[in-house]
Amino acid sequence: MAARRRNSSQKTLVDTTADQIIDLILEKDLQPGVKLPTEAELTQLLGVGRSTVREAVRRLVTRNILSVRQGSGIFVSQEKGVPEDPLGVTFFADRTKAALELSDVRLMLEPELAAAAVNRATDAQLTKLKQACALVEECIVKGEDYRQADIDFHRCIAECSGNHVLENIIPVITSSIELSIEQTEDVYRQATFEEHQKILAAILRRDAIGARFCMAAHLNTSRDFFARKAEAEEKKKNASSGPTP
Repeated sequence: MAARRRNSSQKTLVDTTADQIIDLILEKDLQPGVKLPTEAELTQLLGVGRSTVREAVRRLVTRNILSVRQGSGIFVSQEKGVPEDPLGVTFFADRTKAALELSDVRLMLEPELAAAAVNRATDAQLTKLKQACALVEECIVKGEDYRQADIDFHRCIAECSGNHVLENIIPVITSSIELSIEQTEDVYRQATFEEHQKILAAILRRDAIGARFCMAAHLNTSRDFFARKAEAEEKKKNASSGPTP
């Protein structure tokens, strides 16, 4: 198996082993959630010691490429190698401004993804999208936490678009949904469900213009709230600081 070599002279045996495991995933087209060979099997397959395999796996876990389930084995991570917070949202002190800026980024991308989904989604993907929309509705009707279901709905649309790069980027950006719900104090719970239904309906009837419009309207609902809140906070800050000398 050919390792993926970059600056190979500087690589340790653990680095090379980690690269070989990635090669194995790619060559076998192992999808997220699929189980890898056992640690002992990887040792034999890659021709290295067990401690080397163990350390390589540990590094790939920290990179969200693999996940290890105690007593079950090693699996391809559902996160597809995407870090949990690559945008550093955790460290944005101004939460309202962070939510506003993330909304602006989503508005640049997601309406076009919804339009692309109209032309590229397979029947299987559309079925998955309908199920994701139904789960959001179920959570909202029951008064349950719907944040993950909301994120999954937008992730499904990204998958339907057929763009694998954006398929990985959108879940990162839509993690801001949790921040959005926090900032809006969940006042748009019912609106979220209704707007999702409109987006889904447009995609199902293969209406690219409608899908683009409905997604933009959906995102602008919260974006407008953040803009008003940011303006109010700025006015309050200026008032408390007093007139400039």
